[in-house]
Amino acid sequence: MPLTFVAARLATLVVTVVVAGLAIHGALFLAPGDPATLLVGGARQPEPEVLARIRSEYHLDDPFLQGWWHWFGNCLHGDFGKSLVYRDSVGHLIAARAGDTFALVGYAAVLVLLVGTLAGTFAGLRGGRTESIVTAVTAGAMAVPTFIMSVLLIWVFAVQLPWFPVYGSGSGLTGTLSHLTLPAVALAVSWIGYVAQVTRTAVRAELRAEHVETARSRGVPESVVIRRHVLRNASGPVFAVSGVGVAGLIATTAVAEQAFGIGGLGSLMIEAAGKQDLAVVQAVALLFVVVFVVVNTVVDLVSAALDPRTAQKGEA
Repeated sequence: MPLTFVAARLATLVVTVVVAGLAIHGALFLAPGDPATLLVGGARQPEPEVLARIRSEYHLDDPFLQGWWHWFGNCLHGDFGKSLVYRDSVGHLIAARAGDTFALVGYAAVLVLLVGTLAGTFAGLRGGRTESIVTAVTAGAMAVPTFIMSVLLIWVFAVQLPWFPVYGSGSGLTGTLSHLTLPAVALAVSWIGYVAQVTRTAVRAELRAEHVETARSRGVPESVVIRRHVLRNASGPVFAVSGVGVAGLIATTAVAEQAFGIGGLGSLMIEAAGKQDLAVVQAVALLFVVVFVVVNTVVDLVSAALDPRTAQKGEA
């Protein structure tokens, strides 16, 4: 893998994080309302001196660039500020809730990788009616938003068939898996369809490739042709789209957390946004952006290692 390709991806990661930080701070900087009033109990006419002291303490009255640099610079040192509402450090709040979010995303990622790749591979290899059925089902799955799927799953598997709990994240391995199954499925369904479609297309394309026909004409066993020539060469695009899917789960996890009452980072960000708790919103949003960009960068690097042509196209 060329070093220039690696350097370009790492530079893109840094620039994206910085720009995202500016955008997040800018959006909250322009938001209406005064967060300082939260700390005086919502009084109708708070003392101007009290408000001024609060704004100064929390740097709410700093100019845009100065406020961004103060916040972003502290974040680089692990200091995300103090919550206006929870009266606790933002880092402590994130640490307390990150486990539920990463457990949910991890569960959903396993479903996306296993179900999506297996369904797409099966459809691509079998063809015919099987391929048509899998294509129709996965296309339908791609069209269902997470919040709609959440409502459907709750109605079927919690109301009509009370098989799964629908609130909280549970405790212990068994309890956690039971509580997170429905939200993980709701979060993963659309990406399962996407990964399955790409996998099917990649497998079908490799089955028609010239090197596969050559291997068959030389009498290579079909199982070896499938394993070494079809699946191995199709793994590049499948891995790339799977990585994008896993990163996409992070962007929509807040929807599933709200629907199923999971106290993760997504729920924390939504609650903080409703209460104008800027420090929490900024920190969680930046964390989501960083994880999303890091995952995509890792996917690019691994895809380039699996298929060097990817790196060559990136440099072209």
